[in-house]
Amino acid sequence: MLALLHTSAVHVPVFDALRDEAHPGLELRHHVEAELLDRARREEPRAVTDAVRAVVRRAVAEGARAVLCTCSTIGGVAESVAADAGVPVLRVDRPMAAAAVAAGSRVVVLAALESTLTPTAELIREEARRAGRAVDVRVRLVEGAWSRFEAGDTEGYLRLVAEAAEAVTGADAIVLAQASMAPARESAEATVPVLASPAPGLAAGAAAARLG
Repeated sequence: MLALLHTSAVHVPVFDALRDEAHPGLELRHHVEAELLDRARREEPRAVTDAVRAVVRRAVAEGARAVLCTCSTIGGVAESVAADAGVPVLRVDRPMAAAAVAAGSRVVVLAALESTLTPTAELIREEARRAGRAVDVRVRLVEGAWSRFEAGDTEGYLRLVAEAAEAVTGADAIVLAQASMAPARESAEATVPVLASPAPGLAAGAAAARLG
């Protein structure tokens, strides 16, 4: 069984659909903890370390063979508690970051939430060091997008994200920093690859759960 740690309930049907499409038979168990993101934004991501550890331990006690954190803001925190979890603990955006580095040296990160920008940029630079490649990472906040997300205006939210992607120049890859942004890559008419985290992240989580 693969446990997923979300900070928004909107991700539950997204990952269920991806599971049905690409990983039939994989058991998912969702843990929605919105307050973790709220606190990480108010203070800093490290402030939720103990709370994330508690969620991971609960998931393992319930039978999880791996845990996948779908929130980019606290993904690094989730990885940091893996040592005493007894199972793999992954962040959903790491495979996306590796793909961005492979695409070229110029990467633009788009985020609707400011607290996601720094963790995502740092992750891409970490993957670049692993690959022995130089990378120039630029970050851009999609102004007004998060307020639409919080208001339930999904169409407006994704439209702003797609428009931001279309406006990017001088890049080899565009990274959509938050899992909720993923559907925008289908409508964005960008001239370079637009990368999203849910599908490759779930694939990594599924593989980890199988290996246990």
